[in-house]
Amino acid sequence: MDEQNNAVRQQDAIDINDFVFAATGARVRRLTMPDGTHWFPAMDVCKRLGYTNPRKTLSDHVPDDHRDMLENVTGSYALSVPAGREWRRDMNVIDLQGLIRLVNGCTKPEAQPFKAWVSEVIATIQREGSYSLEPSPAQTPAVGPTAYVMPKQVADAIVRLEVRNIQADEVMAAFQREQTELMRQMSDTQTTIARSHSAIARSQNLIAEALQDIAHTLRLRHPEPELTPQQLLAAWKTKNLVFTDDIHAVAAYLAPALVRGEASYRLEEIATRTGLSHARVHDSVRTLLKRGCMRQTGCAADGAPIYVLP
Repeated sequence: MDEQNNAVRQQDAIDINDFVFAATGARVRRLTMPDGTHWFPAMDVCKRLGYTNPRKTLSDHVPDDHRDMLENVTGSYALSVPAGREWRRDMNVIDLQGLIRLVNGCTKPEAQPFKAWVSEVIATIQREGSYSLEPSPAQTPAVGPTAYVMPKQVADAIVRLEVRNIQADEVMAAFQREQTELMRQMSDTQTTIARSHSAIARSQNLIAEALQDIAHTLRLRHPEPELTPQQLLAAWKTKNLVFTDDIHAVAAYLAPALVRGEASYRLEEIATRTGLSHARVHDSVRTLLKRGCMRQTGCAADGAPIYVLP
């Protein structure tokens, strides 16, 4: 039974970290000097207690003898400023009494139990002339510095804060799991979409190839009849594209070559073959081009125009 009581009392022991946690609701940075005094970055404490203007807060609540610059505090003990960008020489620091004064001015609900305990300490000192914590029977002097029994108000505050922190951690962990699962689902969806697009593209390619094969097969089975010069002239006449003797003569001379692929003649050669003047051949060729009977694709090496069917 005594061992069980000692185990319970061991959990009730309090140190400076528990005091600070009960006061601010967080583990703030702390510097312990060789004489056992503790100093805290003012910006950490003000942030945890909800103060928005640290400079004004220190001026309103903490006397000069309970706050100082970090360089002055460490220098008075012949110590250097801790390494790291988070520790600056001009950083404002407060001692434990300064921290308690800030807590007394704080309106956050988490600080109320600690403030009630501080009020109890003050009332006890006024009534009895002193206040001291009861040494914890769970610790023997040989173990180290004496531990003290934690006041109930502070213990209750610490328990509530720890529970709240655990709950917050659980909520954050659940949120992170949900985010991870959502990202996985999004990744799976994107992969599925990419595969679908790839399958659709392959299907379209296969369809295009099949259509080409069908068209090729149909051409082999039902080849288009070759166009004769007479049929070409008849088609032009049906569309009223050739209507004068000059134009008909030039068209009749060009038609055999056009149905074979291309006609390449100089105007002088056409004039010689048809008996027309150079100017009349020029006008006839121009009319055939203008009415869409044929089109020019370039010139041969000898400079003769190259004509093909449109």
